[in-house]
Amino acid sequence: MIEHIGTKATVEIPTTPMPSSARGVMHRHDDTFVSGPPWADFAKEMGIDGDAKTTAGSVYAVSIYRAAAGQFDALEKMLSERPNRAVDTSSGNVLMQHLEGGPWNFLTVARYDSWQKFATNETNSIAQTNKKEGGWFDLRQHISFHNDTLTDRVAP
Repeated sequence: MIEHIGTKATVEIPTTPMPSSARGVMHRHDDTFVSGPPWADFAKEMGIDGDAKTTAGSVYAVSIYRAAAGQFDALEKMLSERPNRAVDTSSGNVLMQHLEGGPWNFLTVARYDSWQKFATNETNSIAQTNKKEGGWFDLRQHISFHNDTLTDRVAP
């Protein structure tokens, strides 16, 4: 879940511990605070500005990256580059920087208009990887780890 909370956040500590009945059903919990573009820009890139029904079939690739030692600036520069529209079928992209929480530096969210657009992007990505330069090969020079999660939108 991504929630816009503005430029200042307050975390309140509960006065009572989590009940054992709740602890038993929780496997993992990893809240994180990030800094990103203004909410209006984020909403536009993610297709939730205006009439969100027009982007209801969107698919999102959420990725986290931890920079390798000495590679923070280079990784940020690479992740900040606009997609190559000749091969990238995403329709919105956002880069956010870690402030507090998980053990990573950057979070990106890429929006695809459909599962088909995502599949086309993956096919294009494989073709680019077969060139053995650029893209994934460059990224590997700057990261110590990276994870992707695919999701669709629950609301709005």
